[in-house]
Amino acid sequence: MSDMSWFEQRAGLDGTVAVVTGGAGGLGAAIVEDLAANGVRPAVIDLDDAAVKELRDVLDKQGVDHIVTQGDARDPDALTALFEQVDERWGRVDTLVNIVGGTFRAQFVDTGAKGWDAILRTNLSHVLHACSLAVPRMQAGGRGGSIINLTTIEAHRAAPGFAVYSAAKAAVEQFARTLSIEVAPDGIRVNNVAPDYVPTPKLASLGGGDSSLSTPEGVRVAIPMGRAGHVTDVSNSVVFLASKLSSFITGTTLHPDGGTFASSGWFNWPDSGWANHVPSRILANATLADATEA
Repeated sequence: MSDMSWFEQRAGLDGTVAVVTGGAGGLGAAIVEDLAANGVRPAVIDLDDAAVKELRDVLDKQGVDHIVTQGDARDPDALTALFEQVDERWGRVDTLVNIVGGTFRAQFVDTGAKGWDAILRTNLSHVLHACSLAVPRMQAGGRGGSIINLTTIEAHRAAPGFAVYSAAKAAVEQFARTLSIEVAPDGIRVNNVAPDYVPTPKLASLGGGDSSLSTPEGVRVAIPMGRAGHVTDVSNSVVFLASKLSSFITGTTLHPDGGTFASSGWFNWPDSGWANHVPSRILANATLADATEA
């Protein structure tokens, strides 16, 4: 009888290779470490030098065979160099995880072409470049493969103050859906993971004023499951999509968001329960508070 667990047998991850863009900090580090824990050899590129050094130390201590480089995944030459390192080191690519993303808060009319280009390069263009490098290698390998894009709930709902960002993430969704059909005959799967609120240093850097999600009560109102997301909620989804447990799943999106996409504007208000509008009691209290401050 095999010493492998049921999960190990079904997952088929041991000995495979994953290229991960933006995988050194926050969500990325959690994803890389969880893949590595299942026998995956990661090749990572990230712009944050300190995070790169920290991830190298972690993987070295765990005895993981890895490539972790400092570089800009938005630069096609840097991406190409990473894939060439993978070719030389392992000669295969089984998984691609595109994590790089970012935005800034602004009304659309207050932005311009320079800002739009930066957001598109950060959230869409590098996905196209990475896939253009990964797919031919997966096809040549003849073993199939899995491509996983980190998007966001904002690809599925309005996002005031983030119009171009949400458009770019929606474009990634549709690109993945279409690419998944093109490469399905090769056994290559393309899926997305669209989280909502997962506190990370990068998310905190967006700012935007006082956030009710920084309080337990605010989380209970906004997130049906009543808690903020954890990085492992996202990394669990990525491991599943990278593994053969999802071998018949392609062109779709997982939503580790505690139910916020499903709720679509319904909130669990204190002492009022579920409603898709602000209860009159809360509105009255807000009006009274404004009048008192005035």
